[in-house]
Amino acid sequence: MKTEEFLEQMSAGRPATPGSELAEKMDELADEAIRLCMDLNSRYTTPEERVAIMARITGRQVPSSFRLFPPFTTDCGKHIRFGERVFVNSGCRFQDQGGITIGDDALIGHNVVIATLNHELDPERRATTVPQPVRIGERAWIGANATILPGVTVGEGAVVAAGAVVTKDVPPRTVVGGVPARVLREV
Repeated sequence: MKTEEFLEQMSAGRPATPGSELAEKMDELADEAIRLCMDLNSRYTTPEERVAIMARITGRQVPSSFRLFPPFTTDCGKHIRFGERVFVNSGCRFQDQGGITIGDDALIGHNVVIATLNHELDPERRATTVPQPVRIGERAWIGANATILPGVTVGEGAVVAAGAVVTKDVPPRTVVGGVPARVLREV
């Protein structure tokens, strides 16, 4: 299976059943992402080198204005899209098989987890993963140690408080916090 076909099927929400061609491609891309993340995280790199490595991880152009403080890990990489002037702080973990899009001027705090896969609830099918995209709007700010779950959209200019677990969409220009996250106020 080609990477483009894999991404199309993930974008369409197709479940990856163990042993399927989709699951095998997921494993192949994970191995590549691990290798590239090790390169990123095991030595000093300049900001320009980090942009170049992220372009290899994502398989597409990454804006030269992108900034990242390692370490960073992903278990696919090919389904991440960064806008201009995005900043990703250290310790972040992106599970991007379902697709992660981060808009211009977004800030991602320390140790943020963005997950785009869920498992089937039925114990007999629990190893099957189901993708859903995550979208982070322009000028959004995701606080340290926040977790963004599959299918969530964080609106433009929104703030996710540190430590929040976001299970539902965040309206634009609002502040959310807590577990599960709830609207605290407007910006």
